[in-house]
Amino acid sequence: MSNIDYDVQDQVAYVRLNRPDKHNGLTLDMLDDLAHAADRAKRDRNLRAVLLTGEGASFSSGLDFASAGKEQRRLLMNFVPKRTSAANNFQAAGWAWRSVPVPVLAVVNGHCYGGGLQIALGADFRFADTGADFSILEAKWGLIPDMSLSASIAQLTTIDVAKRLTMTGEMFSAEQALEWGLVSAVSDDPLTQALELIEKIKERSPDAVAASKALFENTWYSGSRLSFPVEQALQLGLLRGENHQIARTAALKKEKPVFVDRH
Repeated sequence: MSNIDYDVQDQVAYVRLNRPDKHNGLTLDMLDDLAHAADRAKRDRNLRAVLLTGEGASFSSGLDFASAGKEQRRLLMNFVPKRTSAANNFQAAGWAWRSVPVPVLAVVNGHCYGGGLQIALGADFRFADTGADFSILEAKWGLIPDMSLSASIAQLTTIDVAKRLTMTGEMFSAEQALEWGLVSAVSDDPLTQALELIEKIKERSPDAVAASKALFENTWYSGSRLSFPVEQALQLGLLRGENHQIARTAALKKEKPVFVDRH
């Protein structure tokens, strides 16, 4: 059974992370299903927009390490880049939305951590609830974000903010995310805001909207083919390192980690 729901209403694809009892913690199946949902939306010529949401109290708390850790071989295979793209399976879950020729809007409530934040940043627009909180939580595990954040965050904020959040893993509010450019708007009713923008966009030519998206995706920055291999190489090195194991053990035990010297 998939924990990703896909439903089309009035030319809008509603893609929902549906694992509310785990704050929509991401399993390997969910990552695959997100990429498949993006492919499905890409093929639908009648579609005018995609709306990404999370069921329950949170958008997503990030990768469910307990679940993913049970599938070690599959976990490692997810690092292998696809032949048709520089992205691997982790990166495709967030970045595949950039190739969908309609606007993709994420509505964020509750926790938006780690992989969940990277999926949200893969959307064209992000509408956050006033009570939402965010974190590039990979730092807690002695890792870096490797689900396309290096490409997406470069379009949205300054390099010092990106480095700070990635190095510290600190929590930050929706208002702070807005100030840093990581969300498009903050309100008590972000879903209504997102739907209002969709209706405005639907008044315009779908071809022009698709061309507008393609224009900026192909010209805005140096390109995912350059940044994704860097993500992959750095993350694999961290996963093999002793300090990642120290960070992971400490996080699971809710203890303060004591690290060894940098390798």
